[in-house]
Amino acid sequence: MSTPTTTRPAPEPAPEPAPVESAPGYRAGRTLPLRVEALRQWKRRRTLVMGGILAALPFVLVVAFAIGGSDGGDREGRITLMDTATASGANFAATALFASAGFLLVVPVALFCGDTVASEASWSSLRYLLAAPVPRSRLLASKLAVALGFSAAAIVFLPLLALAVGTVAYGWGPLQLPTGGSVPAGDAVLRLAVAVAFVFASQLVTAALAFWLSTRTDAPLGAVGGAVGLTIVGNVLDAVTALGDWRDFLPTHWQYAWIDALQPQLEWSGMIKGTALSVTFALILFALAFRGFARKDIVS
Repeated sequence: MSTPTTTRPAPEPAPEPAPVESAPGYRAGRTLPLRVEALRQWKRRRTLVMGGILAALPFVLVVAFAIGGSDGGDREGRITLMDTATASGANFAATALFASAGFLLVVPVALFCGDTVASEASWSSLRYLLAAPVPRSRLLASKLAVALGFSAAAIVFLPLLALAVGTVAYGWGPLQLPTGGSVPAGDAVLRLAVAVAFVFASQLVTAALAFWLSTRTDAPLGAVGGAVGLTIVGNVLDAVTALGDWRDFLPTHWQYAWIDALQPQLEWSGMIKGTALSVTFALILFALAFRGFARKDIVS
């Protein structure tokens, strides 16, 4: 005899989860406004200390020139930008920018961009910001915008203050060029503005490197020090002439290309190459920062 077969009823489909409704009035685009983040960063002690250091440099240079004077050129008798520092306020501003662009201005950029995310992680407040809830991309975008804003302010503040201090100390006049000739005072200000804009563009790679490191570590000092250290390594490699044309791929190789703006005829080629290289590296590092942070397990 054949055994009767029983047909089991098909399992009922699982109920669909109820749609999750956000809290009334919640808008992801309104979380962590830029003004709130900017105010938080402005009140940080490191911001005030960095501002004090930058503000002190022009006065230190005035005292140094008053004590030491001008030596009239290098060993071969050539006139350098440093030798024309006391010719006018514009010359003093250019000298201050020249003295600080290689390292001093690197520090605030690395500090503002490298400390911004890592400090939240070190304080164990990062996960609370994300639980607010602040979307990760929104958090990074707000912090990056404020960090770049403070970096730009630092780069603009130093030569602007130096121009004011130099004008009081040495008078308002044309920009005396080390190669001979001069640029009228009005045109000199525009040339200095071009130089400052290029310095900021050249520092974007340092900002991006510090920001990427800030999303990878919980130690702010590691992110800031890593960006400054790699910038120093870039300067060392640029000094190795045996590398030849390979040095053209180092962002630090073009960091003084802004001096072409202080020539009788403004030259753009070096600044364009340096800006293109810096922006390219910066975009890659910013993309890595956003991509890595979106997948990172936030435990602090």
